[in-house]
Amino acid sequence: MDEVILAEGLLKRFGETRALDGVDISARRGTVLGVLGPNGAGKTTAVRVLATLLRPDAGRAAVCGYDVVRDAVRARAMIGLTGQYASVDEELTGTENLMMIARLLDFRRGEAKARTRELLERFRLTEAAGRAAKTYSGGMRRRLDLAASLVNRPEVIFLDEPTTGLDPRARNEVWDTVRGVVAEGATVLLTTQYLEEADALADRIAVFDHGRVVAEGTASELKARTGRQTLVVRAEEPYRAEQLAAIVARLTGERPEVDIAAGLVTAPASGAGVLPALVRELEEVGIAASELALRMPSLDEVFLALTEFSVPERSMA
Repeated sequence: MDEVILAEGLLKRFGETRALDGVDISARRGTVLGVLGPNGAGKTTAVRVLATLLRPDAGRAAVCGYDVVRDAVRARAMIGLTGQYASVDEELTGTENLMMIARLLDFRRGEAKARTRELLERFRLTEAAGRAAKTYSGGMRRRLDLAASLVNRPEVIFLDEPTTGLDPRARNEVWDTVRGVVAEGATVLLTTQYLEEADALADRIAVFDHGRVVAEGTASELKARTGRQTLVVRAEEPYRAEQLAAIVARLTGERPEVDIAAGLVTAPASGAGVLPALVRELEEVGIAASELALRMPSLDEVFLALTEFSVPERSMA
């Protein structure tokens, strides 16, 4: 079965709040599904349902073909879960943390030791293995937490905002780890509020808002949905920026933004034809451009466009 994560019509209420309101998502084997959304959009609730920690009020969900309600025990055996904050025991060493989890998963002592050594090496924690986790940096602690979620070699890994609070270097380390486990065949569902994280890691993205999936597709598909591109042109001679802006305004039908000191003009543009038309105009009037590009919208712009009617305060995640 290619779709190892499947949810159809998931509904979950907390009092009067519909944390999930008919959610449909799926992920194919060996891919990363990025789940984006504002706080309270339903991301964490969806993860908890898929990880068998919450029962949905309606709908169905399956992991590796096992229904998360009827076959919860079997589904759970396929899952690794890392929450928003590292859940390792800070008083134990890195080795002790992984050994404890392996033993709880019924590994024999020899198997537990071997698996612990393997994971410590893989996550570059061997030198710190004998130190208490409380002495680890944020990035090291998160890597240990990820290692703990992989002790049982899960086929599906749920990462709920795994890089929250990490600095850029530590975040990149986590990204490398995610790419590594996917390369080995695991399927990852990643919730995040970092748009660049989804852009960098996800094969497909589902955008949540008010408990619903409001858009789904690849990053490129979502960017294309906005129908908005940006024309960027910089005059080699900055004093000609105003003349350049007049040309851009006529070609695009939009009011451009102008940075006269930098000679930079930007404006929304639709259609690729504006670029060659601008090149011809610039040649005719003798304006040399040091920069000329038609840029797709960023994922940040797509996210804001898709969730522009979101309320600022929400009661559930």
